[in-house]
Amino acid sequence: MKKKAIILTGELAQDHEFIYPFYRLLEERIEVDVCTPSGEAVMGILGTRLPPNKTHEVKKISDISPDKYDLLVIPGGVKAMEKLRLEKEFIKFIKIFCEKKKLVACICSGIQMMISANVIKDRIVSGYYSLQIDIENAKATYRDLEVVEDKNYITTAHYKDMGPWMAAVIKKLGNES
Repeated sequence: MKKKAIILTGELAQDHEFIYPFYRLLEERIEVDVCTPSGEAVMGILGTRLPPNKTHEVKKISDISPDKYDLLVIPGGVKAMEKLRLEKEFIKFIKIFCEKKKLVACICSGIQMMISANVIKDRIVSGYYSLQIDIENAKATYRDLEVVEDKNYITTAHYKDMGPWMAAVIKKLGNES
């Protein structure tokens, strides 16, 4: 059965943290949907159109369901997270996705979305270094490693570790039935 991923993102997301997982998943022949608050492409903090493929459809949160996806990717970008954390439907989607124990790949400040969804308590996660106190305040354990895997969560702190992070995500996704 073909795997399907959803990337939740917004204006001023960290370009690298969107582009690398996006193309890496496509390379593995995993179907990738993209969701933004407007249902339209957005600009990353470095000026890249996200998604970069002009023909790639972008969905609104009202058009997607956690049941249709095997993987949720949450790229970072601190300015994007400031706005996305206010999107109640995005937070609800993440909460439901995590409750269903589906695979979540989160990088850098994307962990703020998981904190807002209240889904990291008693878990071991990574996130951008400055968010360690937020992670600990959310009753999770912080690890500064290139890949932190705890059950269905695979997290990393920084885009310098995207290679090992995505390798772990693809391996885990391939092992799920």
